[in-house]
Amino acid sequence: MAEPEKLSQDGQGLPAGAEKSADPVEPAAQNDDIEVGKILRHADKNDADEALKVIQGVEGETIVLTPEEEKRLLRKIDWNMMPLLCLVYGLNYLDKTTVSYASIMGLKRLPLAKWSAVNVIMWGLILACMAGTKDFATAMTVRVFLGVFEAAVSPGFALFTSQWYTIREQGSRTGIWFSFNGWGQILGGFVAYGIAVGTRAHPVAIKSWQLLFLVIGLFTSAIGVVFLFVMPDSQLNARFLTPHERVLAVERIRVNQQGVGNKHFKWYQFKEALTDPMVWGLAFYSLVANIPNGGITNYFSQLIVSFGFTPEQSLLLGTPGGAIEIIALVLCGWLGDRYRNRLLIGTWGLLLSILGILLIAFLPKSMPVGRLIGFYFTQASPTPFVALLSLISTNVAGWTKKTTVGAIYFISYCVGNIIGPQAFQDKDKPDYRPAQITIIVCWCLGLLDMLFIYFWCRRENARKARVRAEPGYRKIDGQEFYDLTDRENPEFVYSL
Repeated sequence: MAEPEKLSQDGQGLPAGAEKSADPVEPAAQNDDIEVGKILRHADKNDADEALKVIQGVEGETIVLTPEEEKRLLRKIDWNMMPLLCLVYGLNYLDKTTVSYASIMGLKRLPLAKWSAVNVIMWGLILACMAGTKDFATAMTVRVFLGVFEAAVSPGFALFTSQWYTIREQGSRTGIWFSFNGWGQILGGFVAYGIAVGTRAHPVAIKSWQLLFLVIGLFTSAIGVVFLFVMPDSQLNARFLTPHERVLAVERIRVNQQGVGNKHFKWYQFKEALTDPMVWGLAFYSLVANIPNGGITNYFSQLIVSFGFTPEQSLLLGTPGGAIEIIALVLCGWLGDRYRNRLLIGTWGLLLSILGILLIAFLPKSMPVGRLIGFYFTQASPTPFVALLSLISTNVAGWTKKTTVGAIYFISYCVGNIIGPQAFQDKDKPDYRPAQITIIVCWCLGLLDMLFIYFWCRRENARKARVRAEPGYRKIDGQEFYDLTDRENPEFVYSL
């Protein structure tokens, strides 16, 4: 095994002469396929993470963050960041379930399609435009544009979480804001029920499902305006923090070995993302897990009706499923951080969901309550997806690589959600037996994939430990903020 190159330092944590030459320094050694020398090649102050600017601004000072000060700072970050993240994410899910509610209020058969884009305000306005659709073609067109503007939410929030929170905090925070899917389901059920009953008693000029889209869409746009003016890009321009607190907020995430972002696109990081087996493990799970999600999210109201309940009853009976999702996500997120094992703890919700779909598939029709309970169990299925989403924040370093992995993850998410509704065919009503079988197979494949990711991360941690144990290995000062990838940084340890 080759010995890693000894690093001479000039007081800045850079290899000697790194600032004097623009030419990259070639790696001197390689241990397995972890190239330690890449630190030398990419440890360039002029192309480092933006967090380095904050640290350099107080160069010469000793930054001391006491436990009391860190708790106070964390509370301040939570109260200023989490409410908006939670509210917007709840609306993100409420949009998708609005299609399900509308399907039993008179609007039929809309496949789910989501594509990448950036603007919550436009997403709300496009959602409101659903009220004006007249047929499948116009509805499909609006849904495509809706997906374009809605797609920014999940990958953007994953980046926010990695910027602001430490490794030990990211799982629980991701679980909290993602759990507002459940709150969206609960709120959406009551809103849809109120509109359905209210418009029947007091008819209005438009249909009930049209009014539903207008109410939720315009409210989403209003929240988007608030989000636009309140949410900071990073610690560097957070108005709710003092200049000193911005320094502390950056310093406290040094343990992540990542930083807060680098706006330069780096081809080597892009290529590394495409050749990393862990990344494709994440993408595969996102695909197979969201085939069931795409179907259940759009058709859960019709599924409940198939158990023997009325359409209006299904609007209310779907709301407890949201509570199950909230409890499962928050509990698994908290336990995953506490016991430092998000992957295995996250699989609990998937196992409960597999039990739920088995109850739906194999309980006799004479037991509608048992099948309804099975549906509630399936609402715990997002726990592995959220665990992996939080691991994109934690286990993928290098800004270009992280954004690339986020894109791959959510492209897979979109494809799964596009495929999912196709399993729910009208000819299979009321039981949707092919859809049930599809869901069982997908979740079992997802379970195996979670185990692959778990053992891959353990293997990589063991290899990096061998690198750090080599004679002559030395850590570069400040390398946490040099925008290194997780694979090229020997100090980077994957969370499980």
